[in-house]
Amino acid sequence: MVRAALAVAVAMLPCAALVPVASAHSVAPPVNPVAQRLDAYWNPARLTAALPVDTGLDKDSVYSTAPDTGAAASSAVDGPMPGEFIPPSHSFDGIPQTGTFFWTDTSGTGRTCSGSVVRSPGHDLVLSAGHCLRGYSGASPRRNLAFVPQYHDGLKPFGVFPVRVNGVYVPQQYYDLKEHAGAQYDYGFAVTEPNQDGKLVQDAAGAVQLLTDTGYHHAPVRLIGYPGGADKPLECWSRTTRYDSDDPDEPGSYPRIACDAFVDGTSGGPMLVPWKGGWAVVGVIGGFHTGGYTPQISYSAYFGKSVGQLYGDAVTGAPPAGPSS
Repeated sequence: MVRAALAVAVAMLPCAALVPVASAHSVAPPVNPVAQRLDAYWNPARLTAALPVDTGLDKDSVYSTAPDTGAAASSAVDGPMPGEFIPPSHSFDGIPQTGTFFWTDTSGTGRTCSGSVVRSPGHDLVLSAGHCLRGYSGASPRRNLAFVPQYHDGLKPFGVFPVRVNGVYVPQQYYDLKEHAGAQYDYGFAVTEPNQDGKLVQDAAGAVQLLTDTGYHHAPVRLIGYPGGADKPLECWSRTTRYDSDDPDEPGSYPRIACDAFVDGTSGGPMLVPWKGGWAVVGVIGGFHTGGYTPQISYSAYFGKSVGQLYGDAVTGAPPAGPSS
């Protein structure tokens, strides 16, 4: 596994060499008034009151403890297999490289989703699920959209990092096919602005390495996510395997991981593997059934060539994709 991961990292280097090291949004100003405003807006009361992103799938909720018996009944059970061991999760204060997106929806309700800072030339890139970020394509109103690294207990230890206008990158296929048929493209990147102190997110909190084309089987895997309404994130150690969907409405193959209690809000949370000097990310909670209909089993879209292409668009500032209509 280590040799394969090293090969992937080496293969990425020639492409990385073509990316400009500096860009207009990579220069940190002394202060960022947008971040100052959002830091004031996202006070402890609003942070703790924020709800998980609304995917339209009420089966994946904090109150759901059994496999779905409705919309997903025609496919293989989206849940634990008979006799399958489900590793436990536990709450902790988090790590600097992971955190939570906060924003307000069209009704003004605070929403959340998980994310992780990935290494990039601009030191400003955060990875999440496509269904978390898709409402912010192009010049759509940001509605107080910001990322808070290592958020816990109402605290913002590294500050607040606004998402740049036209800084949300979700695959065009996900917009066109929607969350079910397009589940294989359920990932996205957000280009952030400096925090209220003028620091870039990677400089302030560090980052994890993005890996692509490493296969479906990884062990050990550290899964981290932020349940909606919880004071702290969850972590769980497990392994990923390959799940081939037999649902014609949601086709594809997905990394699958068993970890208990990963409910709404954990979408976009990273699947991390040990990497030299830290961690690397091989998936995020999302994909099949937008991450799963039960709290015990989670999925990710497979991180293949298209993820690398989307990463390239984000770091070079290419025009982001958006809804066709």
